[in-house]
Amino acid sequence: MDEGTFSEAESNVKRANHVSFSGPLVVTGSKKLKSRSVRTENNDDSYDVEIALHDVKDDEVSMIRGVTTTSEQNLSANQTPNSLASKLSFRMRQVSRELTRMASSKSSNNYKLDRSQSAGTVHALKGLRFMNKNIGGEGWSDIQKRFKELSAGGVLHKSLFGQCIGMKESSEFADKLFEALARKRCIVSDSITEGELYQFWEQITDASFDARLETFFDMVDKDADGRIMEDEVKEIITLSAAANNLSKIQDHADEYAALIMEELDPDNRGYIELQNLETLLVQAPNYSSNPTTENRVLSQMLSQKLKLTKEFNPIKRWFRKKAYFVEDNWKRIWVMVLWLAICGGLFTWKFIQYKHKAVFHVMGYCVCTAKGGAETLKFNMALILLPVCRNTMTWLRSRTKLGSVVPFDDNINFHKVIALGITIGTGLHVISHLTCDFPRLLHATDAEYEPMKPLFGEERPNNYWWFVKGTEGWTGIVMLVLMAIAFTLAQPWLRRNRINLPTTIKNLTGFNAFWYSHHLFVLVYILFIVHGYFLYITKTWYKKTTWMYLAVPMILYASERLIRAFRSGHKTVQILKVSVYPGNVMSLHMSKPQGFKYTSGQYIFVNCPEVSPFQWHPFSITSAPGDDYLSIHIRTRGDWTSQLKAIFSKVCHTPDNDQSGLLRADIGPISSNKLRLPKLLIDGPYGAPAQDYKKYDIVLLIGLGIGATPLISIVKDVLNTIKQQKDVEKGSPLLENNKSDKKKTSNFATRRAYFYWVTREQGSFEWFRGVMNEVAENDHDGVIELHNHCTSVYEEGDARSALIAMLQSLEHAKTGLDIVSGTRVKTHFARPDWRRVFKNVAVNHAGQRVGVFYCGPPTLVGELRRLAHDFSRKTSTKFDFHKENF
Repeated sequence: MDEGTFSEAESNVKRANHVSFSGPLVVTGSKKLKSRSVRTENNDDSYDVEIALHDVKDDEVSMIRGVTTTSEQNLSANQTPNSLASKLSFRMRQVSRELTRMASSKSSNNYKLDRSQSAGTVHALKGLRFMNKNIGGEGWSDIQKRFKELSAGGVLHKSLFGQCIGMKESSEFADKLFEALARKRCIVSDSITEGELYQFWEQITDASFDARLETFFDMVDKDADGRIMEDEVKEIITLSAAANNLSKIQDHADEYAALIMEELDPDNRGYIELQNLETLLVQAPNYSSNPTTENRVLSQMLSQKLKLTKEFNPIKRWFRKKAYFVEDNWKRIWVMVLWLAICGGLFTWKFIQYKHKAVFHVMGYCVCTAKGGAETLKFNMALILLPVCRNTMTWLRSRTKLGSVVPFDDNINFHKVIALGITIGTGLHVISHLTCDFPRLLHATDAEYEPMKPLFGEERPNNYWWFVKGTEGWTGIVMLVLMAIAFTLAQPWLRRNRINLPTTIKNLTGFNAFWYSHHLFVLVYILFIVHGYFLYITKTWYKKTTWMYLAVPMILYASERLIRAFRSGHKTVQILKVSVYPGNVMSLHMSKPQGFKYTSGQYIFVNCPEVSPFQWHPFSITSAPGDDYLSIHIRTRGDWTSQLKAIFSKVCHTPDNDQSGLLRADIGPISSNKLRLPKLLIDGPYGAPAQDYKKYDIVLLIGLGIGATPLISIVKDVLNTIKQQKDVEKGSPLLENNKSDKKKTSNFATRRAYFYWVTREQGSFEWFRGVMNEVAENDHDGVIELHNHCTSVYEEGDARSALIAMLQSLEHAKTGLDIVSGTRVKTHFARPDWRRVFKNVAVNHAGQRVGVFYCGPPTLVGELRRLAHDFSRKTSTKFDFHKENF
């Protein structure tokens, strides 16, 4: 800031509605009287107010010289004293409040908290950040620019302060911060000038912990008396909880305020002071899932040299990038190359074949292109059925060695790629016919048409209607329309209703429309076979190859559907428990069908005839194979899930205090329950990427939101299996007689699991609260590390989450429970630092292979895959990345 700017700021400060008290009024550590005198002018009258305060006990002196300015400039109309006496009275009241603060600060002057540089203290001293200078480019110039945009008449209103300093999403918190900063400077107006904003910014970006602590204390201490009462604590708790979207903490603000007063005011004085708050911040216990390991790993991570080396040669950089790409995607590459080669070969073969036929002399290269496209279309129409043969895919990936070279987990993506190939083949075939070879045939001379008579008849076609009315024509047009409908409704932006459409059109989209339109394929395949039999040019039956392409895939797919229908008919399950949770999530606990075996990470298809007798929807299994029940968690996102939730909600009621969920119903045996429950059918299980976790000694499980469902099953299974392994090692007679369990433990490689669950909503932790507590209570050897992250809470160290962190430490120390999740597992704030997570695993497990399993939206896939590749190449730890998107 240049001198002119400072001069303007100073003039603005003089014009503002305040008295220039700067900082604490207590002068510590000095016996000498210190005095500061500022002349105050008021038109013709000038006066000074000087008050010397002597502490008899300590012989300390603090001097305040009250400062007033022109009343017309500094005080609002209803607060402006009109006489010298009233002005003196007004200033005396201000001084009185400062005296109270001084009295409260006496003990803090003599109190010196030990800030020894322990790990917890270092972490605490970095906390209470309001803003950081120049972080993300947010320097004073950026604030000043926004001030000019938001200010009116050279002043900024309090309601726009948060937006101006970058706290737009925490407007209430910003308002309290504004009030504290203004109160410290005795500003009574709701607007500030640019100079005053600069003073505010200087204070909230102060790197000193003492300055940050005092600012936070001022926010809580509304009456500026140096003492925080319980109602003020409650108000700041409510404010912090609202800023972090923690509604449950807001609901229990009274209890948490009492907890803080109990901890910091053991003498029942009815208030707490600055040093009490400092004690809580600096010396509060910091609980974690495995503090010993974390501290050890932290010291090791600091010495790691994992910085990416930059290659300056662009050619080498390009080749290295391509080499990494091939290394990571070689399975997909060879499958795609083979598919493209087959499609290209078929097109070329048919193209050359028709080039040597008589029709070529009339229709030219148009007919060659049309027939080449038709040949690839036959191949792809047959191939597209294979990736959706779920039983076949599960058997191939689980029971054969093909899983090591074929990416079966990409079956749906390959299905979409083939659909694109069908679209291209259809386009080549239809466009070539309609715009090229048919017009050439219509305009052929009699001599040119003579060789075509055996194919098209004695009379030459005279218009397009001749082609349309034939079997070849109308079947092709109907197929084209049906395929266009199915392809359009399968697009994610329509299938998931991601765009705003008029209500009439929106009712024709969504998952139901996608599901039913996709089943038009039955009619399409019938028409395709008919279309391929009634051909204009090919008359010999064994040269009509459409049925040859489709026979085996159609039989395989039909057999799969029959098996699934037969199997699901015998897998009607009994509902044992229904729970409706925050976040539009419902859990169903069902009886396990006889002979039903599955692996953690797999999924099942569920059908509810009362919602739709035809629709089957996939859901990950959240129970472990060793459980005596089968459970799934369903998030309400579309038509079918909404209707299912509505049906089951009718049988639920408000849970007891010790139960989780918004609504709940423990059904028990159907014979003892008079409620009419909907019938559920299940089909499966089917294979998924997460089921391969048993191949790894170390697993890193990462779930976003509802994507944690398959990983929860893995967490439970890891714990159960390791218990069984210990029993085997001890020679338990129960497992000696159980050969299946003994075989299972012998094939189980996992020895350590890291589970990271990232969710936006506090209520989401109720989904798996029982599992979290079960692991925390039974995992005595620290086999599983649980890390819950709530992204609605500002990162640790941010002033907006500081009080939440204090409460978290106090509540965990007192009850062993986390105030955010309600479980025994500590909740971390904001998103994880994924690079730090991979560092932690790499340092702890050098020379080992780690399976990284991610389930959630595709937004995080790129970053996790890149980190897995980087650390695999630069450390002795190898990370294998697996993903499952929804």
